[in-house]
Amino acid sequence: MKRLSIKIYIVWIAVMFNNALAQDFMVHPCESVQPIGGFVRAEALDEAMGKLVRNGVPGAAIAVFSDNGWWYTAKGFSRIEDKTPLRICNLQYLQSVAKTYHAVAILKLHEQGKIDLDKPITDYLPKNISGYISEAGKISVKMLLNHTSGIPEYNFNPNYVARLLQTPEYAFTGEDYLGYIRKKPLDFEPGSRYSYRNTNYVLLALILDQITGDHAQCIDDIIFKPLGLSSTFYRNDANFLNYQELVNSYWDRNSTGIVENATYLQRKNVQHMIGDDGIVTTPVEAVKFLKGLMEGQLLSKKTLGLMKQWVKNDKGEFAYGLGLDFVQVGNLEAYGHSGGGIGAGCELYYIPEKNLYYFLAVNLGTVTYSPLHDGIEKIRAEIYSILLQ
Repeated sequence: MKRLSIKIYIVWIAVMFNNALAQDFMVHPCESVQPIGGFVRAEALDEAMGKLVRNGVPGAAIAVFSDNGWWYTAKGFSRIEDKTPLRICNLQYLQSVAKTYHAVAILKLHEQGKIDLDKPITDYLPKNISGYISEAGKISVKMLLNHTSGIPEYNFNPNYVARLLQTPEYAFTGEDYLGYIRKKPLDFEPGSRYSYRNTNYVLLALILDQITGDHAQCIDDIIFKPLGLSSTFYRNDANFLNYQELVNSYWDRNSTGIVENATYLQRKNVQHMIGDDGIVTTPVEAVKFLKGLMEGQLLSKKTLGLMKQWVKNDKGEFAYGLGLDFVQVGNLEAYGHSGGGIGAGCELYYIPEKNLYYFLAVNLGTVTYSPLHDGIEKIRAEIYSILLQ
């Protein structure tokens, strides 16, 4: 369910997480509506979603689109503290699913002739940015997109993790993230193999900034507006994570099965991420994005084909394209992405053989181990089985 966001392995700093942002909430309309069409195994899927909550997940939501139309449900709480029910219109964190959105923006500029995917990143970044990266002239834009660049991971650096936990209010910049890998040797020769690195997508966001002036506005223009995603937000204003409809976040800090509020740290962490994270949306709008992408509403058929040129992992298995994850859901191949964070986890996939899209989200952290995860993984497998029947 996750893509590594950070490795939190130092002691917890005393925090004021529980309700720190309550007074700053902005209201955004959240009206739950009935799904159009349905899902033939809706009752079984609804029961499985309820099991997630009974097994320790504060809140869980799913949206499904298939040949029968839309179906969705939400279980548990968006805020445990005041027992606010989770609704399908609540905003969820996309975490690393944001990478697919950024990849689409890069590929749209490629279609417009503004980016050559095979050119080195030094062609698109100023020296003060590309200078952070060892052998930057050997790394192409495509290598960033499919994680074959060899660039080290910024959030493997303990100094980054320490600063995040000790001063969560610090407003990290793209250059800050790159500073944690400044001139570090590449992990491998560019293009020689695949290794997932969040740093690649920080650089892609900075490339978008250089070409368009504002990568967040670029994504809004290329994706949000054409698809009518009015409840999808990414750095659109200083308060984009302060909507009341955004779920609270929870984690099992001590890996004991006891859930605690991590909303403040989650929001502050996500607020400053660029490229590799940062988008919030509803389950339905997440599916609308992937559906729009796969149906050719955002990119040409040729470019979509480029996205599905899979590179292999060390086991020789298809792993990643240009911003798209290749996974097995049950025993069927699926395209999309997953994301994990301090206080959230999600996955967004299209299963071609079933012509089925789904988005599944929980407001429980997935980047640190919890014994709750063991039971949750079993229920997740049950959800897959229901989707694929």
